[in-house]
Amino acid sequence: MDHMSIITQVPNTKEEEIISFNQDKASQSNNSLKKQRSRSIFSTFLCCFRNYNVEPPVTNTSSVPPPVEENGSPPKPPAKYLLPETTITDYGKKCVVIDLDETLVHSSFKPISNADFIVPVEIDGTVHQVYVLKRPHVDEFLQKMGELFECVLFTASLAKYADPVADLLDQWGVFRARLFRESCVFHRGNYVKDLSRLGRELNNVIIVDNSPASYIFHPENAVPVQSWFDDMNDTELLDLLPFFEGLSKEEEVYGVLQNFRSR
Repeated sequence: MDHMSIITQVPNTKEEEIISFNQDKASQSNNSLKKQRSRSIFSTFLCCFRNYNVEPPVTNTSSVPPPVEENGSPPKPPAKYLLPETTITDYGKKCVVIDLDETLVHSSFKPISNADFIVPVEIDGTVHQVYVLKRPHVDEFLQKMGELFECVLFTASLAKYADPVADLLDQWGVFRARLFRESCVFHRGNYVKDLSRLGRELNNVIIVDNSPASYIFHPENAVPVQSWFDDMNDTELLDLLPFFEGLSKEEEVYGVLQNFRSR
C-alpha cells in the first residue's frame, strides 16, 4: 500500500502553485529529472487532488473497500446502521458529524517543525512518521461541541492513521463514535459520507466538512468550512461556536443551515 493513501486530503493551492512553477521551469530547461523530483517532493502530502466542480477519480485505495453505489445511485440504508443507539446522555441532542483532515487538523509525511503530534503508522512492515498540526481553537471547539451535541468523527482516511490522531486530539471524549474510510460510500471517484447510514433522523444531523464531495448525498445537512493547512491566525472554528449554540436549540436543522449557507 502507498503510504500516502492512508490520508484523504484536499490540495493546498499554495503548494500546487509551487508545483506548477517548478514543472514549467523544468520544461523550459528540458530537465526531466528535475521535474520528477519537484513532483515527488510535494506528492508526499498532496495525496488526493479534488476538484469541487468536477469530481475526478480518487486513486487512493483501501484494504477494506467501502460500499459501492448501486446503478449509479446512492445505496440504500443498511439493515444495520453505523452508529449504536443514542445514549441517555445524548438523548434529545442533534448529531454532528465532524471531519478530521483539513477541518480539525492537517497531517503530512513531510517533517513539520511545529507539529502538535507525531504519529507512527506501520504500513507494509515499515513505520512512517505522520506530522500533525492542530487547527487553531480546535480544543475549545471540540469541548463546546461535546456539550451541545452528540458528536461523531467521520473521516475518509484509514483507521490506522486517524484513530491514534483522534486519541491525541480528543482528550475529553467528545466523539461518541469514530467512523473511517470503510464506512464511506465510494461514489463517482469520491469517498462519500452517507448520512442516511448513521441511524439518526436526518432533520437533526449536521455534517461539518471542508470537502463538498464528502456530503454530496446530503448537502442540505452541511456546514461547510474552509480547508485548513497551516494558517495559525485562522479563527473559523471559534467563529462557528455562536452559530452552533443557536442551532442546538432549534427543532430541526434544514431552515437554519440553508440560511447559513446562503450568507
